[in-house]
Amino acid sequence: MQSNKVRKAVIPVAGFGTRLFPATKVVKKALFPIIDRDGRAKPVILAIAEEAVSAGISEIGIVVQPDDLAVFAELFKNPPTLELWQKLSPQNQEYSQYLQELGQKVVLLTQTEQEGYGHAVYCAKDWVGNEPFLLMLGDHVYKSAIDKSCARQMVEIYEQVNQSVVSLTTMPAAIINKAGCVGGAWKEFNSLLRVTQLAEKPSIDYARQHLRVEGMSEDEFLCIFGLYVITPKIFDFLAESINKNSRTYGEFQVTTCLDKLCQAEGMTGYVVQGKCFDTGLPDTYRQTIIDFIGNEY
Repeated sequence: MQSNKVRKAVIPVAGFGTRLFPATKVVKKALFPIIDRDGRAKPVILAIAEEAVSAGISEIGIVVQPDDLAVFAELFKNPPTLELWQKLSPQNQEYSQYLQELGQKVVLLTQTEQEGYGHAVYCAKDWVGNEPFLLMLGDHVYKSAIDKSCARQMVEIYEQVNQSVVSLTTMPAAIINKAGCVGGAWKEFNSLLRVTQLAEKPSIDYARQHLRVEGMSEDEFLCIFGLYVITPKIFDFLAESINKNSRTYGEFQVTTCLDKLCQAEGMTGYVVQGKCFDTGLPDTYRQTIIDFIGNEY
């Protein structure tokens, strides 16, 4: 049996960010600023990396386009110039030192062709190796409702069940065609689910027929929250999808391969105690700026 210790996180950020064009013509989506609860302005990717560290992750693989290696290295690897350092407040000088320490956990990986989220994850295969890993969306940040971060909750559930875990949240039927959704049976009501099926952006009719979960209201479904802890078996299904050129909505998707992983190994769904904030759309990014800084849940 493979180890259930989760040491690595994968964060794909190699997409074009077309929904935030034209801003993304000059600034990568993952580098858009948000304001944290301490009032500090930081790039989205930094908040995601800190979320990973909060879960006990010791190595963070960030998948970028080759042309963007320099800008991500500037954030995570390069110290500020002497001139900039001298102009920083003592607090920001201290934070700069912290950022250099965090950067030692970061490995920059590349996706040479933008073929979808599943393809980006597959680009981390050799780096991940034969161990479970935390997979994080590159445009979502999180706020926990309890004293454990959302990512920490996921890692601890994985270590309990020793099988892949997908994070869940409740969504109304009207918007499930924008998300990955799951079906299954409760192991612990409104907390742990034995997942039986995953579907990428299902229609309402399909969801009502195949993804109903007992105890949910008629027009509510369990959808993916944006965090996963996955066994390395996922790479076999991603490789198969890529080799057969099997695409969903024109790209290689993770959700379809997760469904195959679920059938092969079983999968647990976990209803995260917290909120996720989507920075990948203009309206949701604007709302993140407003809501993420708040101390209230």
